[in-house]
Amino acid sequence: MVESTLVIAFAVGLLTLCVIGKLIKLPIQLLLKFVSNSVCGAIMLFVVNLFGMDIHITILKALFAGIFGIPGVLIIIIWDKILTR
Repeated sequence: MVESTLVIAFAVGLLTLCVIGKLIKLPIQLLLKFVSNSVCGAIMLFVVNLFGMDIHITILKALFAGIFGIPGVLIIIIWDKILTR
């Protein structure tokens, strides 16, 4: 017969592995979301540049455009045109 302490130790170990797995998974998902948003933002800024706007694409601008979407791109356009006069 299996001792009760062995069962409890197994359950605690399994629970600990699950918690550690969740803690590791969350930052990786967040990092992947920021990377994918940055790529989408860079693509949006590239499309804007095709229409004649001369905006330099940086990591911060791409991330900003990726997180905030079209309003973020509009803010970057306005910001860039006002400050580079």
